[in-house]
Amino acid sequence: MPETAPRGILLVDKAGGMTSHDVVARARRALGTRKIGHAGTLDPMATGLLVLGVGPATRLLTYIVGLDKTYEATIRLGVSTDSDDADGTVTQRATVEALAAVDRAGIDRGIAALTGEIDQVPSRVSAIKVGGKRAYDLARAGEEVELKARRVTVSRFEVRDVREIALEDVEGGFRVVDVDVVVDCTSGTYIRALARDLGADLGVGGHLTALRRTRIGPFEVSDAETEITPETALLRDADVAAAVLGAFEVTADEARDLRHGKRLVGAAARLSAPHPAAIDPDGRLVGIVERRGDDVKSLMNMAEDA
Repeated sequence: MPETAPRGILLVDKAGGMTSHDVVARARRALGTRKIGHAGTLDPMATGLLVLGVGPATRLLTYIVGLDKTYEATIRLGVSTDSDDADGTVTQRATVEALAAVDRAGIDRGIAALTGEIDQVPSRVSAIKVGGKRAYDLARAGEEVELKARRVTVSRFEVRDVREIALEDVEGGFRVVDVDVVVDCTSGTYIRALARDLGADLGVGGHLTALRRTRIGPFEVSDAETEITPETALLRDADVAAAVLGAFEVTADEARDLRHGKRLVGAAARLSAPHPAAIDPDGRLVGIVERRGDDVKSLMNMAEDA
């Protein structure tokens, strides 16, 4: 066990085949603490960036989960599955004639229609709760799941490659079209649903065969750890909070007042962001603050001696 409890943010590059809970469990064992959470799950088939909060820094996860994200994905056109990804059961295959009619111009038109602000119906096996139960649990139990459309923003939906693939495992052979894409989107966007809707628009069906999250807000998967050990370095909570929310420098006296629940009278003019991170002269995170009239008040405080 470490002499002091670990505290900070950990960026992990999740491998395929693992659940997000598996990663959290490994981190708990390696770092010797149960106080670890994550800022948004990844499906078992997906790889890439998972942000973990360790110790008191778990309180920052609520400010990270809603950040914009970037994904790299492969959409397979010509086959639909019940989960909209490769882990599901095939429900329909396109005819040879329908797939032959799919060209790059049609793909580009379909992608353009799914770019910008869109109303997206999440995948039926998503983690959204319906009547208190997860949609994927209801779907696996054989119940019909109807999810309402949600407004999301896809700011970039870019095609990297289009190629025709022959599937030899299908009797008589079967050809599909694989489309490699990169997507920038708001939190809550389902890439599986983009694959499903693109395939539906083209009349051939579609699902995801690969998904990798490469960015969450200012955090990049290139900076993430692939292995977690007791010596794995954590990002300082003060640095992370400042990067995500902006910094609000305070004096030692102001830090003490904020920690004691007092307002900083007349300090609102110094704010440069709606809910910045208050940083004391020693570079420690005091908490998250907000404007109250002309004053500044704590929205969330971090324990000083944590």
